[in-house]
Amino acid sequence: MEDEEERFRRKIGPGSHEVRLHSLSSTRRPLKSWTPAAVFASFVVIVLCGSVVSWLDIFVFPGISSRQMITAKGGQGEPPQKMEFPLNCTNSSTVPQTCPKNYPTKHEPEESYAVVCPEYFRWIHEDLRPWKSLGITREMMERTKNIAHFRLVIKNGKAYIEHYKRPFQTRDLGTIWGILQLLRLYPGKVPDLELMFYCNDRPVIMKNHYQGPNAGSPPPLFHYCGNGTSLDILFPDWSFWGWHEVNIRTWTNTYQAIKEKAKEMEWKDRIPYAYWKGNPGVSANRQGLMTCNATEEHDWNARLYVQNWAAESREGFKESRLEDQCIHRYKIFVEGKAWSVSDKYILACDSTTLLIEPVYHDFFLRGMLPMEHYWPVRLNNKCRDIKFAVEWGNNHIKEAQAIGERGSRFLGENLKMKYVYDYMLHLLVEYAKLLKFRPEVPVGATEYCAEAMACPFGGLFRMNMEDSMVKSPSESLPCALPPPYDPRELQGFMERKRNYTRLLEELGG
Repeated sequence: MEDEEERFRRKIGPGSHEVRLHSLSSTRRPLKSWTPAAVFASFVVIVLCGSVVSWLDIFVFPGISSRQMITAKGGQGEPPQKMEFPLNCTNSSTVPQTCPKNYPTKHEPEESYAVVCPEYFRWIHEDLRPWKSLGITREMMERTKNIAHFRLVIKNGKAYIEHYKRPFQTRDLGTIWGILQLLRLYPGKVPDLELMFYCNDRPVIMKNHYQGPNAGSPPPLFHYCGNGTSLDILFPDWSFWGWHEVNIRTWTNTYQAIKEKAKEMEWKDRIPYAYWKGNPGVSANRQGLMTCNATEEHDWNARLYVQNWAAESREGFKESRLEDQCIHRYKIFVEGKAWSVSDKYILACDSTTLLIEPVYHDFFLRGMLPMEHYWPVRLNNKCRDIKFAVEWGNNHIKEAQAIGERGSRFLGENLKMKYVYDYMLHLLVEYAKLLKFRPEVPVGATEYCAEAMACPFGGLFRMNMEDSMVKSPSESLPCALPPPYDPRELQGFMERKRNYTRLLEELGG
């Protein structure tokens, strides 16, 4: 894989494509002179034709008006041709792949009405709150250069990357690919900006380092997850555009595959236990979960399996298809080293999610509620809580099934890729407003585009990029960003979450 990455980075460079314009011409015809008799005859013909057309509208083509028929036949009034920019690879080992120069710089969508973004978008304001009063200086941003994996610069609608170090696998490339698709979906809407991005698991900008009378301002750093003690700015993770190292397709394809497979088995007909499969070696929490497996002495109603990724890779990932894991009534989510991208895959299946109390969160999980979208499980009481949840659910089938369905529906309605891109757009727009310096492309930075990224690769990595590539600008506006939380409103929202957990503590013991 590293050989492919090296080859990719060598092949990126600027380039050009021609833009061809087409013009239409029209001709005029001389007017004819008309006699009174000809005028009267023409009037009669027009009246008769109008009657016939009206009759046809009513009896022959119900629901289609004569105006529509004329438009369809004459070609007038047709919608404008959709703008498209497919992947243009040179398909040559001797010609370096270049970035086209004819990407659109702006686009006005046909629809003028914007829906309100999902509720979890309000956390954008909270993530950026530490910099609201003083803004972000270049010095503040540069302080994370020794931590970040790459610098992103958006300048005049183009993306430039300065790499600092390699993250695990190809997280950086997946993230950059997603940013390129955002630029293609909303030409001209992403402002000029500079930011630093961190791709590892745990958050690194800690609140307690920037508290007290002598504390400085925290540096801004974009990342995939955070917790109650961190200030990392949350951004959608790389796996929305696929995770080829573990044979996972794009989020759109994966969610659809999970939903289609889930339809094959009714919730009440599924195995009445809680299911989890993964790598327990990455965290103490997962190792602790494995103690909840059934033994001769105890059955905690959990069926837990170790995932051997090396063996799976050798055998073609036959036993790790996410869509095949909805055969249990309950599925368990437990964090890895930090938060895990598996939260969305587990919640997508309409089996009831038993969510072990998370320490970390990603950008959308903060918008979900216990007992509405998932069943909460205490971290220090995992086995007993899982046993109680399964017993309760098996005795209250409709209620337990409804929790699973609401969790899955939340993702289907609020985590479709359009909203993922809208979240990215609003976050970047609000971030750019805080910059107190002019973004500049650093010497040595590389321009990135779809062709330069996708064309040098093959296999599932290339397939995922092609499947997730935005081929046309959006014809709908981005959703409208909701206002920030009022402090009391946010406190009430968090208290509501805690109350559900306290209630379950009373019920489950």
